[in-house]
Amino acid sequence: MTPAVRLASAEVRIGGRSILGPLDIEIATGERWALLGPNGSGKTTALALMGARRQPSAGTVEVLGARLGCADVRALRRRIGHVSHRVADGLNADATVLDTVLTGRDGTLVPWSQTFSTAERVEAMKLLRDVACDALAARRLSTCSLGERQRVLLARALFGAHELLLFDEPAAGLDLPARELLLRAMGAIEPDRTTVLATHHLEELPAVTTHAALVRGGRAVAVGAIDDVLTPDQLSSCFGVHIEVSRHGGRWSARAR
Repeated sequence: MTPAVRLASAEVRIGGRSILGPLDIEIATGERWALLGPNGSGKTTALALMGARRQPSAGTVEVLGARLGCADVRALRRRIGHVSHRVADGLNADATVLDTVLTGRDGTLVPWSQTFSTAERVEAMKLLRDVACDALAARRLSTCSLGERQRVLLARALFGAHELLLFDEPAAGLDLPARELLLRAMGAIEPDRTTVLATHHLEELPAVTTHAALVRGGRAVAVGAIDDVLTPDQLSSCFGVHIEVSRHGGRWSARAR
């Protein structure tokens, strides 16, 4: 079966300096991945490759069966949903919450040039209910709390036929209740969709996470099934401090020894 994502010796260079790679990761359809590592480790750059938002300087990147450099990235991007600060900053803060979700269908930032059927609007409202934001549908996005906006962005990413969902630190800045509501909604994503979540914190991983990659200095420290990767030794090597790891009810946590 064709993998959802394949990075083979993928590298990104800026100004002659390598900021990522060489990196090798293969993600099968339906797997739930986490990218973990300290600040500046290359997680966001790796997501940009997976989202067809950046071309590799070297190596091969294949996303949903399309090879970057040979594919129409505009068509490819419409098959990918994003939750990130870059997307959040580009949205129209004066648009309603419902209109914000509707922009997710084609990955646009405003819905003005698009038309939506009644069935699509019903589906968008259902997604808002799924993330406990249906009561906000008529409100402007700018009036929502940070936690509410992140859940609205999740509903936006889920709206449409997105086979791959990418999350760049979606829980950053959220308080505990908002984080748990967000993770509950992420845990309910349909199993046929592939997800990749970048974060610094094990506590932000949904219980359904199946695989992980630890990255440091743009290179992989460990890649594979989550139980094999999130070990004290490998996490300590990745973050540069001695780390203790625990797991309860499928959820992970870590602290420095």
